[in-house]
Amino acid sequence: MKRKLLVLLALGLVMAFSSSVFAADVKFSGSFYVVGLYQDKTDLMNVADSTWEHNNSTAFYYQRLRVLAEVVVSPGLSLITRFDAMEREWGAPRASATGFSSLIGDFDTVASRAENENIAFDWAYIRYASPIGVFTVGYQDDLVWGTKFADYSRPAGKIAWAYTFGDVTLMADVAKILELSKTAKLSSSPWSASTDNDVDKYSVAAKYAWKGGEAGMKVFYLRNAATRAIDDFKSEIYGVIPYAIAKFGPVTVEAEVDYYWGKLAHGDTTGYKLKMDSLGIYIDALADLGMFYAGGTFAYLSGEKNLIDDINNGGTVTMMAGGKDWMPCLIMFNFDRTYWAGILPGDAWADFGVMTNAWFYQVRGGVRPMPALTLGASLAYARADKKQNLMAINAGKDYGIELDVTATYAITNNLSYMLGVGYLWTGDYYKDANDPRKLQDNYLVINKLTLTF
Repeated sequence: MKRKLLVLLALGLVMAFSSSVFAADVKFSGSFYVVGLYQDKTDLMNVADSTWEHNNSTAFYYQRLRVLAEVVVSPGLSLITRFDAMEREWGAPRASATGFSSLIGDFDTVASRAENENIAFDWAYIRYASPIGVFTVGYQDDLVWGTKFADYSRPAGKIAWAYTFGDVTLMADVAKILELSKTAKLSSSPWSASTDNDVDKYSVAAKYAWKGGEAGMKVFYLRNAATRAIDDFKSEIYGVIPYAIAKFGPVTVEAEVDYYWGKLAHGDTTGYKLKMDSLGIYIDALADLGMFYAGGTFAYLSGEKNLIDDINNGGTVTMMAGGKDWMPCLIMFNFDRTYWAGILPGDAWADFGVMTNAWFYQVRGGVRPMPALTLGASLAYARADKKQNLMAINAGKDYGIELDVTATYAITNNLSYMLGVGYLWTGDYYKDANDPRKLQDNYLVINKLTLTF
């Protein structure tokens, strides 16, 4: 009997000391998708040789589960986490257990690709709403601002602050992109052989919101000394990003300018200097008339004027230019397609999944014959700003013309199915003017089942 009483007493003490934890409110949300993809060609060249099999096609399925959890400890204080699980192709070989896409992880996560194929946490941060502003501390999304153009949403260790008064919000943050100090452990060796080789970013921003729109500006400073111990170079880059989103009746207009300047490469001892001076412009308009919608997009990213001078005109902070979040087409400049199916190589250039060095134009429209069904189409054309090869071997400047047709059906409020077909008339920018081989057009068929919760 005494043992039973002791067990009951212990259980009572556990319940008493755990009452504050049980009182916490946990909110879950997320998404799950399955995609089936057929891509007619994995290369933009038309002739097979000993190096490439240019006429191969590819077809496969892939999926991803994403879950976000917010633990509300008390009013104004939360712990927020997010993880991705089973982000992989069906039946495909697993990625290497130690394989990283870079020192900082996979393209859009702090984990390796192998970890994402199982389970990987990307977010873990505290959100505290204090009387002097909202503080978020921990791993959270970075490189996201304004419109989707030039965004490269990726987690980073960050301390951020935001304070709102009236319609104005002031923001500031410091992010640790890469740690390579004397005590930072690397995967290739027990400890780093040098010190102060980190990549850090500092930002300040302001945003003004009104009924039907918002506008803001961010200014940042990025210091990159990751390779200083190897090649004596470090980067000090500045950027300013103004944007505006406004609604005029049924028409929504958004615009953004991305301007970067500074020292892309500066030698501490050699004195070598490579400057940065690059520009990006984005304008989009969409008229939603209920049953019908129509819109258009213009985007520009400066190309390299002279590959052998001391100014880089085509560089960006992430070297991903138009950003992985902005995917205007199903084939051309589409990061998801590139991540899963690979780059589309030509002979003089390749499509790496993001827009660089280009003038981009697109018109689109659609109809909703019933509330659950949306039919849409877009026609896009892209042309290089400058020929980028040192020998200027590109046969021309056209990236190509792409026609995309999609149909999206809302099965329920939380479950939707999308079917899309894209056709690319490949442009001569990918062709070597001195090579007799021909380019080939390409097309893909994609279907996607998405669940949100």
